[in-house]
Amino acid sequence: MNRVSIYEDNQKLRELLELLINSSEEFQVVGSHPNCELILQHTQAEMPDLIIMDIDMPIYNGIDGVRIAKEKYPYLKIIMHTVFEDDDRLFACLSHGADGYILKKDSPSMLFQAIKQLMDGGAPMSPGIAKRILQTFRKQTLPANEYHLTEREKQVLELLTRGFSYKMIANECSISIETVRRHLKNIYFKLQVQCGTEAVAKAIRERIIDLP
Repeated sequence: MNRVSIYEDNQKLRELLELLINSSEEFQVVGSHPNCELILQHTQAEMPDLIIMDIDMPIYNGIDGVRIAKEKYPYLKIIMHTVFEDDDRLFACLSHGADGYILKKDSPSMLFQAIKQLMDGGAPMSPGIAKRILQTFRKQTLPANEYHLTEREKQVLELLTRGFSYKMIANECSISIETVRRHLKNIYFKLQVQCGTEAVAKAIRERIIDLP
């Protein structure tokens, strides 16, 4: 069973998220907190596999929380759950290592599916957020492919950036999940990153992928 910690300052929403997560046999809420002031102590005590993170919280907000948690626990999965759609907060969260970005206006079922997708290796994002990322790519002049990614590797990286899980990438490219993993391993090596989150953040920051 996957262990989940929640950081949300709205008590009613926090309680609803607890009910939603605990309604599944796959997940269990092991911690629920109004801010990130003690996130390292909480994480050490609760040992979550996944954190659901609000942004606008008192004392230590979600951007601080992602940065602090990822520095200590780089492989801990964190999904942002927020009202904010602006580029500054979006890219700050992704740059600090957030693994997904879901808007509160999306349905609870979309959040739940995003959590499952994240645990399956994807980088889930709300459709509007994914669109903003694509628009950012399109507005910029793309550099030469200095990382020497193959066309297939660029395709896989593009799909990962759009929030596709390993299974979805395999279906889209008509390849096996094991082949997807092999391509991603090569991508991480070429980009000099350790995981999918870092690859997505670097692809966004350096506009590596040429999108139509």
